[in-house]
Amino acid sequence: MIEWIPVSGSTRIVAEAYEPESEKILVRFPNGVEWWYAACPPNIWQEFTAPGQSRGQYIARVLNHKPHGRHSG
Repeated sequence: MIEWIPVSGSTRIVAEAYEPESEKILVRFPNGVEWWYAACPPNIWQEFTAPGQSRGQYIARVLNHKPHGRHSG
């Protein structure tokens, strides 16, 4: 069961989740589409969720360069 965390203050995403056992970050966009990003150890999750971090910029700069795809939850 994925534990989604609502995101406020972002225009790019509405919720996020982390699966430490598979090292995947999951992101839900405003249109309801969900994506997964693999090869994300805990330090990447901490950077992504750091206070003041732009989620959209972090996705473009870091996560889009990792294995990723549409999540069918």
